[in-house]
Amino acid sequence: QVQLVESGGALVQPGGSLRLSCTISGSLVDIRATGWHRQAPGKEREPVAIVLKDGNTHHWDSVMARFTISRVGAKRPMYLQMNNRKVEDTAVYYCASIRAGQTYWGQGTQVTVSS
Repeated sequence: QVQLVESGGALVQPGGSLRLSCTISGSLVDIRATGWHRQAPGKEREPVAIVLKDGNTHHWDSVMARFTISRVGAKRPMYLQMNNRKVEDTAVYYCASIRAGQTYWGQGTQVTVSS
């Protein structure tokens, strides 16, 4: 089992920076990847960024050059640094881990970008 807890969501204005955190605990051996997803109102959940077991990262086009995923070590939190926020970034943000063919999800943290 893997447990994930997100934090850092807030009501913010467009532009500026915000950092989300994800605390990961439980069976950390053989986690193949961890990442961030988001779900906007009325839309399907979509991937945002992922960090693989070897440390390589990938960011989807919608957040490229604005968001940065990071995690230093298997027992450390995972972060999503959100810069230059846009209204369309409004969503519930979830962190997830893939281990032994199974995906584990956190409960999510709400980010609302509004002027």
